[in-house]
Amino acid sequence: MKYSFKNDYSEGCHPDILKALSLYNLDQQAGYGEDEYSLKAKEFIRKKMKNANSDIYFVSGGTQANLIVISSVLKPYQCAVSAATGHILNNESGAIEATGHKILSVQKEDGKLTPEDIIPVLESHRNIPHQVMPKLVYISNSTELGTVYTLNELQELSAFCKQNNLYLFMDGARLGHALMAETNDLTLEKVAQLTDIFYLGGTKNGALIGEAIVINNFELKEDFAFNIKQKGALLAKGRLLGIQFLELMKNNLYFELADHANKQAMKIKRALKEREVGFLSDTYTNQIFPLLSNDLIQILSEKFEFYIWKKADDNLSAIRLITSWNTPDEAVDGFIETAYKVL
Repeated sequence: MKYSFKNDYSEGCHPDILKALSLYNLDQQAGYGEDEYSLKAKEFIRKKMKNANSDIYFVSGGTQANLIVISSVLKPYQCAVSAATGHILNNESGAIEATGHKILSVQKEDGKLTPEDIIPVLESHRNIPHQVMPKLVYISNSTELGTVYTLNELQELSAFCKQNNLYLFMDGARLGHALMAETNDLTLEKVAQLTDIFYLGGTKNGALIGEAIVINNFELKEDFAFNIKQKGALLAKGRLLGIQFLELMKNNLYFELADHANKQAMKIKRALKEREVGFLSDTYTNQIFPLLSNDLIQILSEKFEFYIWKKADDNLSAIRLITSWNTPDEAVDGFIETAYKVL
């Protein structure tokens, strides 16, 4: 059987989560996120952010989190601004547009937005009231290209959004990996301070399912729960999400799992760099994009699964490799050994 480097959610969940779900299975609890596990999990997240005033909601997945947040935050005539690589543009089947909100895209090679990227968008949308109104800036950390925002970059973006009356929303499907990247200088506390709203992704970091939406801007809290219910995301058995985040947060398991995934990816990256392999982007998270010959890609595909991301020329293509919280040394070493036979 081939080992898959296609994504970081091929496995079920970390054994500690499965054990906890079984251990608490017969306990009777309140529904709709009012169970003791969900409440404790939220307190752990607030303590790690050092923000006792954030509202936190657990939902089942990233697309659901994105459409709930954006449809809650924006008025019908307002829109979101995103890098062209953004998940909401390319991987959510028009979920945001289906709620009635346009997405304005910006071409970015590294997947990261800066104030300089957003200024032209604002300047080209001043024909009020004939055009949609840019109101929310959507970013991902880590991005869809595996890159991460630095503290200075996020501070500048946050200040720009405040100056221009824009909301800053961070898609954190892989936020754990971003925070554990060896080049990272951001903390969860700083993310909470600098964004209006973000979410902590569990699905791609050891949970069965689940994302934790964190609202930091007081004006966005009002009536948010109504939209969660209306979008079908308020689970009667909310404990299923609460237990998972309690296990992930209480002893820093969330960050340990992300660190493991990053280190496995970096092991492959450094091995390939030793043989002078180039990369589509310089990443330090669990996503890497090596540029390999088509012949080598064919050989690797006989033992491993991955996506061919982008054709560079007639002989060279970038592939995407994603490691997970459970990626074993054997898979990483096997990939390197197979590549070295050609490189």
